[in-house]
Amino acid sequence: MNTFLRRVVLALVLATASGLTGAGAVDRLRAFTRDTQTASASFAQVVYDKTGRKVQEASGKFQLQRPGRFRWVYEKPNAQLIVGDGRRVWTFDEDLNQVTVRAFDKVLGATPAALLSGTQEIEGAFELSELPAAEGLEWVGAKPRAKEAGAAGIRLGFAGQNLARMELEDAFGQRTVIDISALERNPRLAPETFKFFPPRGADVIGD
Repeated sequence: MNTFLRRVVLALVLATASGLTGAGAVDRLRAFTRDTQTASASFAQVVYDKTGRKVQEASGKFQLQRPGRFRWVYEKPNAQLIVGDGRRVWTFDEDLNQVTVRAFDKVLGATPAALLSGTQEIEGAFELSELPAAEGLEWVGAKPRAKEAGAAGIRLGFAGQNLARMELEDAFGQRTVIDISALERNPRLAPETFKFFPPRGADVIGD
């Protein structure tokens, strides 16, 4: 999984974890994760380099189901699909007609994304903090405890009870901002949503 896609999965972690404690915005995150078993939404994603220059833009839709199942569909600028079925993570690049597949634990390993499996308490992996309200949102800060986590810090912004924005900064100062819209909590999702079968003729790389 490339760095750009991995940031998305890392951001998804905090939207699918459980076991939070705290007050204010942290309580909102706790309620959101406790009460949201499935979700679907649209997203717009922008990546900035350490100087603040915009270097990438993407948009699409995602669906998730706790624990450990997710489907991210990049529609623009390039068609790309990431599916986590609880056992494997599949990445399909339509332009290259190439599929990369890895065992779930090998892809996510000891990174914060391991929380997608629901086997780790979030406070064991992150230091959580209340941040000042800004841009009309209530903010939670999450600093990974593990040095190899891949993200220097994560911020989650809530509008009311709903997650509205995720911001990630990596060790090189690159920042990823993901705005979430049309969020639907606890929709009925077909089991096929989180299954993937490589298209005929595609190159398959990995486990």
